Amino acid sequence: MPIVVRAGKIVTGNANGDVIDDAGILTEGNRIAGIIPGREMGRFRPEEIVDAAELVAIPGFIQTHIHLCQTLFRGLADDLELLDWLRAKIFPLEAAHSQHSMHSSAMLGIAELIRGGTTTILDMGSMNHEEEVIRAVGEAGMRAFVGKAMMDVNDSYPKLKESTKASLASTRELAERWHNSYDGRIKYAVAPRFVLSCTDGLMKEAFEMTAGLEGALFHTHASENKREVKAVRERCKMDNVEYLDHLGLLSSKSCLAHCVHLNEKEVNLLKQTRANVAHCPSSNLKLASGIANIQHYVDEGINVALGADGAPCNNNLNMFQEMRLASLLQKPAHGAHAMPAARVFRMATLDGAKALGLDREIGSIEAGKKADLVLLDLGRVWDPVSGDSADALYSSIVYSAGPENVDSVMIDGTWVYRRGEFATLDQGAILHEGRKQLKDLLNRV
Repeated sequence: MPIVVRAGKIVTGNANGDVIDDAGILTEGNRIAGIIPGREMGRFRPEEIVDAAELVAIPGFIQTHIHLCQTLFRGLADDLELLDWLRAKIFPLEAAHSQHSMHSSAMLGIAELIRGGTTTILDMGSMNHEEEVIRAVGEAGMRAFVGKAMMDVNDSYPKLKESTKASLASTRELAERWHNSYDGRIKYAVAPRFVLSCTDGLMKEAFEMTAGLEGALFHTHASENKREVKAVRERCKMDNVEYLDHLGLLSSKSCLAHCVHLNEKEVNLLKQTRANVAHCPSSNLKLASGIANIQHYVDEGINVALGADGAPCNNNLNMFQEMRLASLLQKPAHGAHAMPAARVFRMATLDGAKALGLDREIGSIEAGKKADLVLLDLGRVWDPVSGDSADALYSSIVYSAGPENVDSVMIDGTWVYRRGEFATLDQGAILHEGRKQLKDLLNRV
């Protein structure tokens, strides 16, 4: 049966940034069939119409750098810089994961993401138990690119590494099994963790693997922290992005998380190769990594999308927070006009889809695209009361709103969160299991 979501306003997120008053989003199966003017609603039966006249419809948010494997560690790794954070906290905690704790960690993150209006993620797992992340994402109804973290070097915590051969073999097996699974919602992204945790051979063969999997991505970290950049320079005799290019790893299917510390040559390389940047402002601040020059990247034509990173370095998975910071952090250096709300909203939606190679499928509310929708209640006391212009809507979404404004979430034509309640997940059970699994994991550590 077709469903028409009749919204007070539709922020389409399309290339023109169109905002439509009083219209219905017609969905058939898992796709958007069209946008119907409010005056034509009489042609549909009442049971086919979802009344959202007091709400604003937007495309689902797309987060291009997430670590679901780390959600269980929220609050356990505060006030450290990146390399110390990995060595002292994250690597030991990840190494202690069991199948059960990994599944629990993923479910905690998924629930938070859906609650905050995120419908698609690019996730990097840990070295082990990646199938549990995949099952959790698939069964919860999310759309995602997933991939185990590949690591064949780890001098700071040798327990969390494997041989080059084992890493490649397990990655290939996971990719062949799960790419395009769960009705096409789940795709694979090969994920060498970062230059310091991988041999050249691993990085190159991982990238080559994507050639045999249509739609697969290459996902890694790059130039996040000054100490990391220095260590890469000492080992490789060049900077991160220069080195990735030297190995032939940059293309439109490459998504590089962070890119905080780039030289101008590296900026040009990203532009020339059409590689994508996943900007994670909260994480970059909390780990004292720095502030990426995002306005410059965008001015140079580099595609920049957003991600919350992991719960222990943020500590939320909240796209509203990432949008707000992505805008505000650029203004002191580039002026108050830098990164206006509408531009940042696009980074959270259509530019995220572009980074994943899915901009013809998701990222905006347009006929033919997947039915990934979010309904927002922007009538709260913390939201603007100054009017309902397009500028006011974007301002409200980016500068004022939060997960508390999310009323409903649809992914692939199915409501997963409706009128403030989960439709497919048991939040109480997820929290109960999370507490149990964390206690057991800490005992293993």
